[in-house]
Amino acid sequence: MSGFNNFFLIALPYLAVVIFLIGTIYRYRYVKFKISSLSSGFLETKKLFWGAVPFHWGMMFLFFGHLFAFIIPEGVLAWNSEPLRLLILEVTAFIFGLSMLLGLVNFLYRRWTDNRVRAVTTVMDIAVEVLILAEVIMGLWIAYDYRWGSSWFAASLTPYLRSIFMLDPQIDAVAAMPLLIRLHIITFYFIILLFPFSRLMHALVAPIDYLWRPYQRVIWNWDKDKIRSPETKWSINKPKNT
Repeated sequence: MSGFNNFFLIALPYLAVVIFLIGTIYRYRYVKFKISSLSSGFLETKKLFWGAVPFHWGMMFLFFGHLFAFIIPEGVLAWNSEPLRLLILEVTAFIFGLSMLLGLVNFLYRRWTDNRVRAVTTVMDIAVEVLILAEVIMGLWIAYDYRWGSSWFAASLTPYLRSIFMLDPQIDAVAAMPLLIRLHIITFYFIILLFPFSRLMHALVAPIDYLWRPYQRVIWNWDKDKIRSPETKWSINKPKNT
């Protein structure tokens, strides 16, 4: 079992990170204008809505929840020191996990029941969706069978993950955990490894700047103050650029 743990808990995370960095940098530098989710919203929208909305809301909450436990584990443990707060956090996370599961099931159902969507589906699409589906199911299973995961994540998994980043892997605590939890971690590494080769790449080039600027820029060819004035006479002449 030590060989299993050494490869999947030590070697695999480094392999996944190296491939992730090289793959994403290459794609961004050389094929950046081809990076897209290849949205099939033009092909079908109703089922897509019921897949995308619950999936993305669930994913965002769980991602930032795990990230918060990684960056500030002391804050999570302090919050969880009150049983009611711990219960609220666990129940909320479980609900968002179910939301993500619902979205994934709708994605897969749509992909297999809509002929046009199925026609543009690739092997990588299926591989990534199945991996994410397995990750979510295992996460819900862990949340149900091994309660209060936010606390033992902050206390046990965070030191392991930090040791990976510090290039001094310490896997004793993780290696002693149930196989299901280790498989949950390993599956995440495989998702990271496949990230640059899948449609997930679009998450890194999302138009976040639309949050602070209009999605459409208007360039005036007229004096906007004059053209808006009701006293300005209409002219057949082509305006000059300003």
